[in-house]
Amino acid sequence: MTTTTTTPPSRSKGRLLDWKLLIGIAAVGALATLSLLTGVYDVFGADDGGEMFAITRIPRTIALILAGAAMAMSGLVMQLLTQNRFVEPTTTGTTEWAGLGLLTVMILVPGASIGTRMFGAVLAAFAGTMVFFLLLRRVTLRSSLIVPIIGIMLGAVVSAVSTFLALQTDMLQNLGVWFAGSFTSVLRGQYELLWIVALVAAVVFAVADRLTVAGLGEEVSTNVGLDYNRIILLGTGLIAVATGVVTVVVGNLPFLGLIVPNVVSMFRGDDLRGNLPWVCLLGIGTVMVCDLIGRTVIMPFEVPVSLILGVVGAAVFILLLLRQRRRG
Repeated sequence: MTTTTTTPPSRSKGRLLDWKLLIGIAAVGALATLSLLTGVYDVFGADDGGEMFAITRIPRTIALILAGAAMAMSGLVMQLLTQNRFVEPTTTGTTEWAGLGLLTVMILVPGASIGTRMFGAVLAAFAGTMVFFLLLRRVTLRSSLIVPIIGIMLGAVVSAVSTFLALQTDMLQNLGVWFAGSFTSVLRGQYELLWIVALVAAVVFAVADRLTVAGLGEEVSTNVGLDYNRIILLGTGLIAVATGVVTVVVGNLPFLGLIVPNVVSMFRGDDLRGNLPWVCLLGIGTVMVCDLIGRTVIMPFEVPVSLILGVVGAAVFILLLLRQRRRG
């Protein structure tokens, strides 16, 4: 593992639920209401408006909430376990591994249910994340910037394999749709598996203290009686489940897990338990804002959320690199 400069945890002292968090919840609630009211179809004037509202608007808004929280939370846990500010599922190859697992299931079982596809994506994401962690243990790193470079290179190799398989099986178009990162196709009956990430968030909150200790390194964890390898496996499994589910239902949401935890830690330090609600709220708000922009900028057409997140995330990533460089 490699280490990088962290913000002192003392800055995150205070109650978990305070007036600032309540304001954040209210702001996210306002964005959710705006999401429910935004769209080309007139759900208030049409005869079947109420039915369309229940089939499309409500599922889409719930999916925005769950997917945003899941990917932001995954980035927070991954950064903590690797002790590196620049890692998250899309900079470590986890998303690409999930896509490869999804593609493999579709090739082997063409009529696979969404649950089967999700299982394949989660399994591949777990395997890929473990490969990334094993690489970090066996490579001597002199700079924290090398970590995301290794992850991006690994993801590029996996993506190339996925593209080759898609070309050979005439599924390249499907692969492009899966990685578009759009909420356009989210309907009632197709998004319910995303509720799994709510359970993942609950587990992360329950074991937050252990994950925090594991983030200090194997030696410190062992000294306080913590099974370091078991906690790493648990954290990897939680990341894999969240990433796999979001990839199957929504697609790729780049840089979300990179932007949100870094912004939160700048203001609140590195306390996982205290930061988790803020990370989830900011992740939800970021995805909702990007989705609202995508739905309105060229209405009645839509711009994929992944496109807007990619532009914003790339800019923030560069700023973080420059900030790290100034710190030496």
